Amino acid sequence: MTPRLDAFSLTTADLAASLAFYRRLGLGIPLGAESAPHVEVTLPGGQRLLWDTEDVVRSFDPRWAAADGGERLGLAFLCDSPAEVDAVYAELTGAGYRGHLEPWDAEWGQRYAVVLDPDGCAVSLFAAADGTP
Repeated sequence: MTPRLDAFSLTTADLAASLAFYRRLGLGIPLGAESAPHVEVTLPGGQRLLWDTEDVVRSFDPRWAAADGGERLGLAFLCDSPAEVDAVYAELTGAGYRGHLEPWDAEWGQRYAVVLDPDGCAVSLFAAADGTP
C-alpha cells in the first residue's frame, strides 16, 4: 500500500482567530468550532485541513516549540481572476490581517499576493494574470 496525502495541519496559538481568518477565505468551518481543541474541515476533492492548538500539540509532544523565524505552513488559494486576488487581499487586510506582499503581476504569469494568518503563516492568493483558469 502507498501512503496518500490526506490532510494539512495547522498548529495555532489562537484557534478562534485562525478559524475566523480561514472562514473569510470561504472555508466551511462549523460555527462553534472555536471551543474544540481540534478542528477539521473536508475540502473540495476530499483532502482535509486540520487545526490543533499549541496546548494540544504539547500534550503529546512536550518538547514542541513554535517555529522561530520561519513559517509553520504555507497555503495557496486559487482565485477566479486577477481582480479577485486584489479584492480578497483588500478585504483581508481591511479586516486587520497583515499583508505580507501586496498584489503584483508575477513573472511566472500569475497575479499574486501574500497575507499572513493570525499565526504568521503565509497564505498566497493567486490567479492567472490573463484571467484564464
